[in-house]
Amino acid sequence: MRYQSTRGAAPLLGFRDVTLAGLASDGGLYVPETWPSLTRDEIAELAGLSYVETAVRVMLPFVGPDLSEDELRALCTQAYGRFSHAAVTPLVQLDHQHWLLELFHGPTLAFKDVALQLLGLLFEKFLAGTDHLTIVGATSGDTGSAAIDAVAGRAGIDIFMLHPKGRVSEVQRRQMTTVLAPNVHNIAIEGSFDDAQALVKAMFNDADFAGRFQVTAVNSINWARLMAQVVYYFYAAVRLGAPDKPIAFAVPTGNFGDVFAGYVAAKMGLPVAKLIVATNVNDILHRALSSGDYSTGTVTPTAAPSMDIQVSSNFERLLSDLAGGPIADQMRGFEAERAMRLTNAQREGAASLFASDRIDSSAMNEAMRWAHAEAGEVLDPHSAIGLAAARRADLPAEVPVVTLATAHPAKFAEAVERATGLRPPVPARVGDLHERQERYDVLPATFEAVTAYIAERATPKT
Repeated sequence: MRYQSTRGAAPLLGFRDVTLAGLASDGGLYVPETWPSLTRDEIAELAGLSYVETAVRVMLPFVGPDLSEDELRALCTQAYGRFSHAAVTPLVQLDHQHWLLELFHGPTLAFKDVALQLLGLLFEKFLAGTDHLTIVGATSGDTGSAAIDAVAGRAGIDIFMLHPKGRVSEVQRRQMTTVLAPNVHNIAIEGSFDDAQALVKAMFNDADFAGRFQVTAVNSINWARLMAQVVYYFYAAVRLGAPDKPIAFAVPTGNFGDVFAGYVAAKMGLPVAKLIVATNVNDILHRALSSGDYSTGTVTPTAAPSMDIQVSSNFERLLSDLAGGPIADQMRGFEAERAMRLTNAQREGAASLFASDRIDSSAMNEAMRWAHAEAGEVLDPHSAIGLAAARRADLPAEVPVVTLATAHPAKFAEAVERATGLRPPVPARVGDLHERQERYDVLPATFEAVTAYIAERATPKT
Protein backbone atom coordinates (compact mmCIF):
# COMPACT_ATOMS: atom_id res chain seq x y z
CA MET A 1 0.00 0.00 0.00
CA ARG A 2 1.29 3.44 -0.95
CA TYR A 3 -0.18 6.80 -0.03
CA GLN A 4 -0.53 9.96 -2.10
CA SER A 5 -1.24 13.57 -1.17
CA THR A 6 -4.58 15.22 -1.91
CA ARG A 7 -2.53 18.00 -3.55
CA GLY A 8 -0.38 15.78 -5.74
CA ALA A 9 3.10 17.23 -5.22
CA ALA A 10 4.37 15.25 -2.21
CA PRO A 11 6.23 11.94 -2.61
CA LEU A 12 4.38 8.66 -2.39
CA LEU A 13 4.96 7.06 1.02
CA GLY A 14 4.40 3.74 2.73
CA PHE A 15 2.37 3.30 5.89
CA ARG A 16 5.25 3.81 8.34
CA ASP A 17 6.39 7.03 6.74
CA VAL A 18 2.83 8.37 6.40
CA THR A 19 2.21 7.68 10.09
CA LEU A 20 5.35 9.53 11.16
CA ALA A 21 4.85 12.40 8.68
CA GLY A 22 1.25 13.32 9.50
CA LEU A 23 0.72 16.15 7.01
CA ALA A 24 2.07 15.84 3.46
CA SER A 25 4.98 18.11 2.51
CA ASP A 26 2.84 19.95 -0.07
CA GLY A 27 0.25 20.89 2.58
CA GLY A 28 -2.14 18.13 1.53
CA LEU A 29 -3.42 15.07 3.38
CA TYR A 30 -2.39 11.51 2.63
CA VAL A 31 -4.86 8.96 1.27
CA PRO A 32 -4.31 5.47 -0.16
CA GLU A 33 -3.45 5.28 -3.87
CA THR A 34 -6.28 2.77 -4.23
CA TRP A 35 -9.03 1.71 -1.84
CA PRO A 36 -8.75 -1.91 -0.68
CA SER A 37 -11.98 -3.87 -0.59
CA LEU A 38 -13.49 -6.72 1.39
CA THR A 39 -15.72 -9.26 -0.34
CA ARG A 40 -19.25 -9.91 0.79
CA ASP A 41 -18.13 -13.16 2.41
CA GLU A 42 -15.22 -11.46 4.17
CA ILE A 43 -17.59 -8.86 5.62
CA ALA A 44 -20.03 -11.56 6.74
CA GLU A 45 -17.21 -13.37 8.54
CA LEU A 46 -16.62 -10.33 10.74
CA ALA A 47 -19.92 -10.86 12.56
CA GLY A 48 -18.52 -13.43 14.98
CA LEU A 49 -15.17 -11.78 15.64
CA SER A 50 -13.92 -9.78 18.62
CA TYR A 51 -13.12 -6.11 18.19
CA VAL A 52 -9.39 -6.86 18.00
CA GLU A 53 -9.83 -9.50 15.30
CA THR A 54 -12.19 -7.19 13.37
CA ALA A 55 -9.55 -4.47 13.57
CA VAL A 56 -6.88 -6.78 12.19
CA ARG A 57 -9.04 -7.85 9.22
CA VAL A 58 -10.08 -4.28 8.37
CA MET A 59 -6.71 -2.55 8.82
CA LEU A 60 -4.32 -5.18 7.44
CA PRO A 61 -4.62 -4.04 3.79
CA PHE A 62 -3.51 -0.52 4.80
CA VAL A 63 -0.34 -1.37 6.76
CA GLY A 64 1.68 -3.74 4.57
CA PRO A 65 4.56 -4.34 4.34
CA ASP A 66 5.46 -2.21 7.38
CA LEU A 67 3.48 -4.37 9.82
CA SER A 68 2.81 -8.10 9.69
CA GLU A 69 -0.54 -9.52 10.70
CA ASP A 70 0.90 -10.74 14.00
CA GLU A 71 2.48 -7.35 14.75
CA LEU A 72 -0.80 -5.57 14.01
CA ARG A 73 -2.71 -8.01 16.23
CA ALA A 74 -0.28 -7.47 19.11
CA LEU A 75 -0.64 -3.70 18.85
CA CYS A 76 -4.45 -3.88 18.73
CA THR A 77 -4.55 -6.27 21.68
CA GLN A 78 -2.49 -3.83 23.73
CA ALA A 79 -4.40 -0.72 22.58
CA TYR A 80 -7.89 -2.05 23.22
CA GLY A 81 -6.99 -3.89 26.40
CA ARG A 82 -7.29 -0.55 28.22
CA PHE A 83 -10.99 -0.12 27.37
CA SER A 84 -13.55 -0.62 30.15
CA HIS A 85 -16.05 -2.59 28.04
CA ALA A 86 -15.27 -6.04 26.63
CA ALA A 87 -16.89 -5.11 23.29
CA VAL A 88 -14.69 -1.95 23.09
CA THR A 89 -17.41 -0.12 21.09
CA PRO A 90 -20.75 -1.63 22.21
CA LEU A 91 -24.11 -1.03 20.55
CA VAL A 92 -27.12 0.11 22.61
CA GLN A 93 -30.68 0.00 21.24
CA LEU A 94 -32.85 3.12 21.64
CA ASP A 95 -36.00 2.05 19.78
CA HIS A 96 -37.07 -0.10 16.84
CA GLN A 97 -34.79 1.77 14.38
CA HIS A 98 -32.22 3.76 16.33
CA TRP A 99 -29.04 2.57 18.00
CA LEU A 100 -26.09 4.16 19.78
CA LEU A 101 -22.52 3.08 19.11
CA GLU A 102 -20.74 3.90 22.36
CA LEU A 103 -17.23 5.03 21.53
CA PHE A 104 -16.33 6.43 24.95
CA HIS A 105 -15.12 3.39 26.91
CA GLY A 106 -11.44 4.25 26.50
CA PRO A 107 -9.20 5.83 29.15
CA THR A 108 -10.18 9.46 28.38
CA LEU A 109 -13.92 8.82 27.79
CA ALA A 110 -14.04 9.87 24.13
CA PHE A 111 -14.01 8.27 20.68
CA LYS A 112 -10.52 9.65 20.03
CA ASP A 113 -9.15 6.88 22.28
CA VAL A 114 -10.09 4.24 19.69
CA ALA A 115 -7.53 5.65 17.27
CA LEU A 116 -5.01 7.33 19.53
CA GLN A 117 -4.31 4.37 21.81
CA LEU A 118 -3.20 2.56 18.65
CA LEU A 119 -1.40 5.57 17.18
CA GLY A 120 0.76 6.00 20.29
CA LEU A 121 1.90 2.39 19.97
CA LEU A 122 2.57 2.83 16.25
CA PHE A 123 4.78 5.84 16.96
CA GLU A 124 6.72 3.88 19.55
CA LYS A 125 7.18 0.87 17.27
CA PHE A 126 8.17 2.85 14.18
CA LEU A 127 10.67 5.01 16.06
CA ALA A 128 12.34 2.02 17.75
CA GLY A 129 15.28 3.98 19.15
CA THR A 130 15.89 6.12 16.07
CA ASP A 131 15.15 9.86 15.95
CA HIS A 132 13.23 11.81 18.60
CA LEU A 133 9.62 12.58 17.67
CA THR A 134 7.94 15.94 18.30
CA ILE A 135 4.14 15.69 18.21
CA VAL A 136 2.33 18.96 17.57
CA GLY A 137 -1.45 18.94 17.75
CA ALA A 138 -4.51 21.14 18.08
CA THR A 139 -7.61 20.08 19.98
CA SER A 140 -11.16 21.28 20.32
CA GLY A 141 -11.42 19.13 23.41
CA ASP A 142 -11.02 15.38 23.11
CA THR A 143 -8.06 14.81 20.79
CA GLY A 144 -5.69 16.45 23.26
CA SER A 145 -6.48 14.29 26.26
CA ALA A 146 -6.57 11.08 24.21
CA ALA A 147 -3.24 11.85 22.51
CA ILE A 148 -1.58 12.84 25.78
CA ASP A 149 -2.78 9.67 27.49
CA ALA A 150 -1.44 7.60 24.59
CA VAL A 151 2.12 9.00 24.67
CA ALA A 152 2.69 10.36 28.19
CA GLY A 153 5.99 9.09 29.54
CA ARG A 154 6.98 7.30 26.32
CA ALA A 155 10.67 7.51 25.49
CA GLY A 156 11.72 9.48 22.44
CA ILE A 157 8.46 11.47 22.16
CA ASP A 158 7.48 15.00 23.18
CA ILE A 159 3.92 16.23 22.71
CA PHE A 160 2.82 19.86 22.40
CA MET A 161 -0.95 20.23 22.45
CA LEU A 162 -2.73 23.51 21.64
CA HIS A 163 -6.26 24.11 22.93
CA PRO A 164 -8.40 27.27 22.70
CA LYS A 165 -8.34 28.94 26.11
CA GLY A 166 -11.75 28.86 27.80
CA ARG A 167 -13.40 26.98 24.93
CA VAL A 168 -13.15 23.39 26.15
CA SER A 169 -15.05 21.88 29.06
CA GLU A 170 -13.43 21.70 32.49
CA VAL A 171 -13.18 17.91 32.31
CA GLN A 172 -11.62 18.09 28.84
CA ARG A 173 -9.09 20.67 30.03
CA ARG A 174 -8.20 18.83 33.22
CA GLN A 175 -7.70 15.54 31.38
CA MET A 176 -4.91 17.29 29.46
CA THR A 177 -3.43 19.66 31.99
CA THR A 178 -3.24 17.28 34.96
CA VAL A 179 -0.88 14.92 33.10
CA LEU A 180 2.44 16.07 34.54
CA ALA A 181 4.76 13.75 32.61
CA PRO A 182 7.89 15.66 31.52
CA ASN A 183 7.23 14.97 27.82
CA VAL A 184 3.76 16.59 27.91
CA HIS A 185 3.39 20.31 27.13
CA ASN A 186 -0.06 21.94 27.15
CA ILE A 187 -0.58 25.33 25.49
CA ALA A 188 -3.79 27.36 25.91
CA ILE A 189 -3.90 29.78 23.00
CA GLU A 190 -5.85 33.01 23.05
CA GLY A 191 -8.07 32.17 20.08
CA SER A 192 -10.34 29.54 18.56
CA PHE A 193 -9.73 25.93 17.57
CA ASP A 194 -9.44 27.07 13.96
CA ASP A 195 -6.60 29.37 15.03
CA ALA A 196 -4.89 26.45 16.77
CA GLN A 197 -5.35 24.17 13.77
CA ALA A 198 -3.98 26.84 11.41
CA LEU A 199 -0.88 27.22 13.60
CA VAL A 200 -0.22 23.49 13.51
CA LYS A 201 -0.53 23.38 9.72
CA ALA A 202 1.75 26.41 9.42
CA MET A 203 4.42 24.65 11.48
CA PHE A 204 4.31 21.60 9.23
CA ASN A 205 4.58 23.82 6.15
CA ASP A 206 7.43 25.96 7.50
CA ALA A 207 10.67 24.57 6.05
CA ASP A 208 12.84 25.95 8.86
CA PHE A 209 10.72 24.63 11.73
CA ALA A 210 9.93 21.27 10.11
CA GLY A 211 13.59 20.90 9.18
CA ARG A 212 14.80 21.34 12.77
CA PHE A 213 12.50 18.79 14.41
CA GLN A 214 11.04 15.37 13.54
CA VAL A 215 7.48 16.69 13.61
CA THR A 216 4.33 14.59 13.32
CA ALA A 217 0.59 15.00 13.89
CA VAL A 218 -1.98 13.27 16.06
CA ASN A 219 -4.93 15.20 14.66
CA SER A 220 -7.11 13.43 12.15
CA ILE A 221 -4.89 14.81 9.40
CA ASN A 222 -2.79 11.73 10.30
CA TRP A 223 -3.98 8.86 8.10
CA ALA A 224 -3.37 6.20 10.77
CA ARG A 225 -5.99 7.83 12.98
CA LEU A 226 -8.68 7.63 10.33
CA MET A 227 -7.73 4.06 9.47
CA ALA A 228 -8.34 2.95 13.05
CA GLN A 229 -11.76 4.62 13.08
CA VAL A 230 -12.93 2.67 10.01
CA VAL A 231 -13.02 -0.47 12.14
CA TYR A 232 -16.03 0.41 14.30
CA TYR A 233 -18.24 1.01 11.28
CA PHE A 234 -17.70 -2.61 10.24
CA TYR A 235 -17.98 -3.85 13.83
CA ALA A 236 -21.39 -2.20 14.28
CA ALA A 237 -22.80 -2.91 10.83
CA VAL A 238 -22.27 -6.67 10.84
CA ARG A 239 -24.10 -6.88 14.18
CA LEU A 240 -27.14 -5.22 12.61
CA GLY A 241 -27.36 -7.35 9.48
CA ALA A 242 -24.58 -6.30 7.10
CA PRO A 243 -23.73 -7.32 4.44
CA ASP A 244 -27.31 -8.49 3.84
CA LYS A 245 -28.77 -5.19 5.05
CA PRO A 246 -27.51 -1.62 4.53
CA ILE A 247 -26.91 0.45 7.67
CA ALA A 248 -27.11 4.23 8.10
CA PHE A 249 -24.83 6.18 10.45
CA ALA A 250 -25.36 9.60 12.02
CA VAL A 251 -22.09 11.25 12.96
CA PRO A 252 -21.67 14.43 15.01
CA THR A 253 -18.65 16.05 13.42
CA GLY A 254 -16.68 19.24 13.13
CA ASN A 255 -13.43 18.25 11.45
CA PHE A 256 -15.01 15.56 9.21
CA GLY A 257 -12.55 12.86 10.28
CA ASP A 258 -14.99 10.52 12.04
CA VAL A 259 -17.51 10.57 9.20
CA PHE A 260 -14.81 10.26 6.54
CA ALA A 261 -13.87 6.97 8.20
CA GLY A 262 -17.43 5.85 7.38
CA TYR A 263 -16.86 6.88 3.77
CA VAL A 264 -13.73 4.72 3.71
CA ALA A 265 -15.75 1.78 5.06
CA ALA A 266 -18.24 2.27 2.23
CA LYS A 267 -15.41 2.41 -0.32
CA MET A 268 -14.15 -0.89 1.10
CA GLY A 269 -17.51 -2.55 0.43
CA LEU A 270 -19.55 -2.04 3.60
CA PRO A 271 -23.21 -1.49 2.60
CA VAL A 272 -23.79 2.01 4.01
CA ALA A 273 -27.28 3.35 3.30
CA LYS A 274 -26.43 6.92 4.30
CA LEU A 275 -23.86 8.91 6.25
CA ILE A 276 -25.68 11.69 8.09
CA VAL A 277 -23.34 14.59 8.88
CA ALA A 278 -24.64 16.29 12.02
CA THR A 279 -23.36 19.80 12.75
CA ASN A 280 -24.22 22.38 15.36
CA VAL A 281 -24.75 26.06 14.45
CA ASN A 282 -21.15 26.15 13.19
CA ASP A 283 -22.54 24.57 10.06
CA ILE A 284 -19.94 24.87 7.29
CA LEU A 285 -20.22 21.15 6.51
CA HIS A 286 -24.02 21.25 6.32
CA ARG A 287 -23.85 24.24 3.96
CA ALA A 288 -21.21 22.55 1.82
CA LEU A 289 -23.12 19.29 1.47
CA SER A 290 -26.59 20.81 1.08
CA SER A 291 -25.80 23.76 -1.19
CA GLY A 292 -22.14 23.49 -2.24
CA ASP A 293 -21.15 26.53 -0.18
CA TYR A 294 -17.89 25.83 1.66
CA SER A 295 -17.22 29.25 3.17
CA THR A 296 -16.08 30.11 6.66
CA GLY A 297 -17.81 32.36 9.15
CA THR A 298 -17.25 33.33 12.77
CA VAL A 299 -17.00 30.48 15.26
CA THR A 300 -19.94 30.53 17.68
CA PRO A 301 -19.13 28.95 21.08
CA THR A 302 -21.69 26.27 22.01
CA ALA A 303 -22.33 23.52 24.55
CA ALA A 304 -20.77 21.11 22.02
CA PRO A 305 -17.29 22.70 21.85
CA SER A 306 -15.63 19.89 19.89
CA MET A 307 -17.82 20.93 16.94
CA ASP A 308 -17.14 24.66 17.19
CA ILE A 309 -15.13 24.64 13.96
CA GLN A 310 -15.30 26.52 10.67
CA VAL A 311 -12.48 24.78 8.76
CA SER A 312 -12.93 21.01 8.49
CA SER A 313 -9.52 19.65 7.56
CA ASN A 314 -10.61 16.18 6.50
CA PHE A 315 -13.17 17.51 4.05
CA GLU A 316 -10.22 17.91 1.67
CA ARG A 317 -9.86 14.12 1.57
CA LEU A 318 -13.45 13.70 0.45
CA LEU A 319 -13.27 16.48 -2.14
CA SER A 320 -10.10 15.00 -3.62
CA ASP A 321 -11.61 11.53 -3.86
CA LEU A 322 -14.79 12.85 -5.46
CA ALA A 323 -12.71 14.90 -7.92
CA GLY A 324 -10.74 11.81 -8.90
CA GLY A 325 -7.34 13.30 -8.10
CA PRO A 326 -5.34 16.18 -6.61
CA ILE A 327 -7.17 19.42 -5.80
CA ALA A 328 -4.21 21.72 -5.04
CA ASP A 329 -5.61 24.71 -6.92
CA GLN A 330 -9.04 24.38 -5.32
CA MET A 331 -7.57 24.20 -1.80
CA ARG A 332 -5.15 27.05 -2.39
CA GLY A 333 -8.10 29.14 -3.50
CA PHE A 334 -10.01 28.23 -0.36
CA GLU A 335 -7.05 29.06 1.88
CA ALA A 336 -6.70 32.46 0.21
CA GLU A 337 -10.39 33.40 0.07
CA ARG A 338 -11.75 31.33 3.00
CA ALA A 339 -14.55 30.31 0.66
CA MET A 340 -15.18 28.08 -2.34
CA ARG A 341 -17.94 26.35 -4.24
CA LEU A 342 -17.96 22.59 -4.65
CA THR A 343 -17.87 21.44 -8.25
CA ASN A 344 -20.87 19.64 -9.72
CA ALA A 345 -18.96 16.36 -9.61
CA GLN A 346 -18.16 16.85 -5.94
CA ARG A 347 -21.73 17.80 -5.02
CA GLU A 348 -23.29 14.93 -6.95
CA GLY A 349 -20.77 12.42 -5.65
CA ALA A 350 -21.32 13.48 -2.05
CA ALA A 351 -25.11 13.45 -2.42
CA SER A 352 -25.09 9.76 -3.33
CA LEU A 353 -23.92 8.82 0.17
CA PHE A 354 -24.11 11.85 2.46
CA ALA A 355 -26.97 13.76 4.06
CA SER A 356 -26.52 16.57 6.54
CA ASP A 357 -28.39 18.56 9.17
CA ARG A 358 -27.84 21.63 11.33
CA ILE A 359 -28.89 21.08 14.93
CA ASP A 360 -29.37 24.08 17.20
CA SER A 361 -29.28 24.06 21.01
CA SER A 362 -33.04 23.55 21.33
CA ALA A 363 -33.02 20.41 19.16
CA MET A 364 -29.87 19.17 20.93
CA ASN A 365 -31.50 19.52 24.36
CA GLU A 366 -34.67 17.83 23.13
CA ALA A 367 -32.64 14.85 21.89
CA MET A 368 -30.99 14.53 25.31
CA ARG A 369 -34.38 14.58 27.02
CA TRP A 370 -35.87 12.06 24.56
CA ALA A 371 -33.00 9.60 24.96
CA HIS A 372 -33.31 9.69 28.73
CA ALA A 373 -37.11 9.54 28.88
CA GLU A 374 -37.63 6.90 26.19
CA ALA A 375 -34.52 4.73 26.47
CA GLY A 376 -32.90 5.55 29.81
CA GLU A 377 -29.76 6.80 28.09
CA VAL A 378 -27.86 9.94 29.10
CA LEU A 379 -26.07 11.57 26.17
CA ASP A 380 -23.43 14.24 25.94
CA PRO A 381 -24.22 17.28 23.71
CA HIS A 382 -22.26 16.02 20.69
CA SER A 383 -23.92 12.61 20.69
CA ALA A 384 -27.30 14.33 21.13
CA ILE A 385 -26.65 16.41 18.01
CA GLY A 386 -25.99 13.19 16.13
CA LEU A 387 -29.17 11.61 17.47
CA ALA A 388 -31.28 14.67 16.62
CA ALA A 389 -30.05 14.51 13.02
CA ALA A 390 -30.64 10.75 12.92
CA ARG A 391 -34.25 11.09 14.08
CA ARG A 392 -34.95 13.82 11.51
CA ALA A 393 -33.40 11.92 8.60
CA ASP A 394 -35.59 10.67 5.78
CA LEU A 395 -34.80 6.96 5.78
CA PRO A 396 -36.89 3.81 5.22
CA ALA A 397 -38.15 2.27 8.45
CA GLU A 398 -36.31 -0.99 7.77
CA VAL A 399 -32.87 0.69 7.71
CA PRO A 400 -31.14 0.61 11.11
CA VAL A 401 -29.67 4.00 12.05
CA VAL A 402 -26.59 4.06 14.26
CA THR A 403 -25.67 7.31 16.01
CA LEU A 404 -22.04 7.54 17.01
CA ALA A 405 -21.91 8.44 20.72
CA THR A 406 -18.61 10.24 20.79
CA ALA A 407 -18.08 11.19 24.44
CA HIS A 408 -19.14 10.19 27.93
CA PRO A 409 -21.79 12.59 29.27
CA ALA A 410 -19.65 13.36 32.35
CA LYS A 411 -17.26 15.29 30.12
CA PHE A 412 -20.05 17.86 29.65
CA ALA A 413 -21.89 17.53 32.94
CA GLU A 414 -23.15 21.13 33.08
CA ALA A 415 -24.76 20.97 29.62
CA VAL A 416 -26.35 17.59 30.38
CA GLU A 417 -27.73 18.88 33.68
CA ARG A 418 -29.23 21.96 32.01
CA ALA A 419 -31.06 19.78 29.49
CA THR A 420 -32.14 16.85 31.64
CA GLY A 421 -31.84 17.86 35.28
CA LEU A 422 -29.35 15.03 35.78
CA ARG A 423 -25.65 15.55 36.52
CA PRO A 424 -23.72 12.52 35.23
CA PRO A 425 -20.92 11.43 37.57
CA VAL A 426 -17.35 11.03 36.37
CA PRO A 427 -16.61 7.29 36.07
CA ALA A 428 -14.47 5.84 38.84
CA ARG A 429 -11.73 4.92 36.38
CA VAL A 430 -11.01 8.63 35.82
CA GLY A 431 -10.33 9.03 39.55
CA ASP A 432 -9.71 12.28 41.39
CA LEU A 433 -9.58 14.44 38.26
CA HIS A 434 -10.87 17.60 39.92
CA GLU A 435 -8.33 17.44 42.76
CA ARG A 436 -5.21 17.02 40.61
CA GLN A 437 -2.69 19.76 39.97
CA GLU A 438 -2.89 21.43 36.54
CA ARG A 439 0.02 22.61 34.39
CA TYR A 440 -0.26 24.61 31.18
CA ASP A 441 0.97 27.83 29.57
CA VAL A 442 -1.09 30.58 27.92
CA LEU A 443 0.22 31.98 24.64
CA PRO A 444 -1.07 34.38 21.99
CA ALA A 445 -2.28 32.68 18.81
CA THR A 446 0.79 33.69 16.80
CA PHE A 447 3.22 31.54 14.86
CA GLU A 448 6.21 33.29 16.45
CA ALA A 449 5.08 32.76 20.04
CA VAL A 450 4.14 29.11 19.64
CA THR A 451 7.19 28.04 17.61
CA ALA A 452 9.53 29.83 20.03
CA TYR A 453 7.89 27.99 22.94
CA ILE A 454 8.26 24.61 21.22
CA ALA A 455 11.82 25.28 20.06
CA GLU A 456 12.89 25.94 23.67
CA ARG A 457 11.56 22.55 24.81
CA ALA A 458 11.70 20.12 21.88
CA THR A 459 14.62 17.87 20.94
CA PRO A 460 16.10 18.79 17.52
CA LYS A 461 16.85 16.23 14.83
CA THR A 462 20.20 14.52 15.20
